[in-house]
Amino acid sequence: MHAAPQFQAPPFGQRPNASGHPVGAVFLGFFASVIVSLLYSGLVLATYKDQSVTTANTLYLGHALLNGAMVGWLIGLVGHRNTAAHVWGAVVAALGAFFGYANAIVLVFAKNQGGGALWDLLRYEPFWPAKAWWNDESANAVDWFSPLGLVLAAAAAWGLAYLIGSRRRQA
Repeated sequence: MHAAPQFQAPPFGQRPNASGHPVGAVFLGFFASVIVSLLYSGLVLATYKDQSVTTANTLYLGHALLNGAMVGWLIGLVGHRNTAAHVWGAVVAALGAFFGYANAIVLVFAKNQGGGALWDLLRYEPFWPAKAWWNDESANAVDWFSPLGLVLAAAAAWGLAYLIGSRRRQA
C-alpha cells in the first residue's frame, strides 16, 4: 500500500471555506453611503443661509471623509480581504460624496424657487447639479474642492477597508 499524496485536492464539488461576503459588503456600504449623504444634504439644507464658502467647503470635505470612513469600515468588516470589495467600496464612497453635494444643491434650489422651477430647470438642464458641483461661480473657474472630496472619500474607503479587512482572520 502506498501513501496518499501530501497535498490532496478537495473532492469534486466542494470548495474551501471562503472568508467574507464581498457582495453583501458592497451593498451594506452602499446603504450606509446613502444614509450619510442624506444626512449631509439635510444639514446643508438646514444651514445654507449661515454658511460661508470656507464652511461649505469644510462641510463637504468632512462629509466625504465620513462617507469614505463609514463605507470602508463596513467593507472591511464584512468583505474581509476581498480586493474587489475594497475597490467597489471606494467607488461607492466617491459616488456618495458626489450625490450628497448634488442633492443638497437641488434641495436648496427647490426650497428657494419652488418645485415647479426645479422641475423646469431639471427638464431643460438635467446635468445642472453636476455642473454646479464642478464650477465655482464666484471665480468663474473649476472648484478643486469637488474632485478633492471624491479622492478623499475613495482613499478613506479603500484604506479603512484594507486595514480592517487585512486584520480579519482568514477562515
